[in-house]
Amino acid sequence: MLRKKIAVLLLSAAMAMTMLSGCGDNTAKEDEKAATEDQNKDDASEAKEEEADEAEKAPVEDGEYWVDFNTDSGMFHENPDFDGGKATLIVEDGKMTVHITLNSKNIVQLFLGTAKDAQKDGADLIDPSGTETIEYTDGSEPEEVYTFDVPVKKLDEEFDLALIGTKGKWYDHKVSVSNPVAK
Repeated sequence: MLRKKIAVLLLSAAMAMTMLSGCGDNTAKEDEKAATEDQNKDDASEAKEEEADEAEKAPVEDGEYWVDFNTDSGMFHENPDFDGGKATLIVEDGKMTVHITLNSKNIVQLFLGTAKDAQKDGADLIDPSGTETIEYTDGSEPEEVYTFDVPVKKLDEEFDLALIGTKGKWYDHKVSVSNPVAK
């Protein structure tokens, strides 16, 4: 009877040790797997950051350029009677900004993104950067209009640019900046 108790006790101890050592191996493997996944995530994040840095660097040297400011709207576009209808691309430290001159003071703010996002708390709205006086080629009275400075990540790539007018309604538009020619 004592032998049976000792045998059962030893067998139980052996089984417990086997199970514990098996768990340890799995835990080690899981820890190794988690570490590998974390490293892969870190590598992917670094690659995305590098891509973002490359995307943000201007494909042209620092300076000022005439550019086409293309929009999906007949009402929202560069003023054709100002500087031949060309916008100005300003590149400083590899970052691009397009300076656009509109047709009036009816557009009061812009937003780099969609109209829906522009209405969220904390949205980074773009106010007019100034005004220009337009001398119209058709003989109309000169008019003071708004100008805006809009960040540009890439040339020749369409992006969302929402606007709000004097009536207080946001509108979605697609725009792009292309064909830089040094001033």
